[in-house]
Amino acid sequence: MIRVIIERHCHPEKIAELERLLIELRAKATRQPGYISGETLQSIDDPTHWLVISTWTDIEQWKAWEASPERKEDSTKVAPLLTVPEKISVFKFSRRGTAASAHTVDR
Repeated sequence: MIRVIIERHCHPEKIAELERLLIELRAKATRQPGYISGETLQSIDDPTHWLVISTWTDIEQWKAWEASPERKEDSTKVAPLLTVPEKISVFKFSRRGTAASAHTVDR
């Protein structure tokens, strides 16, 4: 499994529009092969700062969605609302020792 974190900073007057587009994007992502879960977060201290965190079965499934024409089209709608380009980071789960899963620890 992998986790994708997308960080966005939008213009203050574009918050509602960005939120609407992020809801649409997430709804589309949920229908993609390999999508497991996701959440959209807005900073309490800075409402123009947004994080989208999603979990995918593997990097190939995420890359397929990231490169899809549907996501690219929606990204072109989001980009003008941002003060800086979005930042995408992809993380893998780390296992410790002989743990069966990234969510357990050795005993």
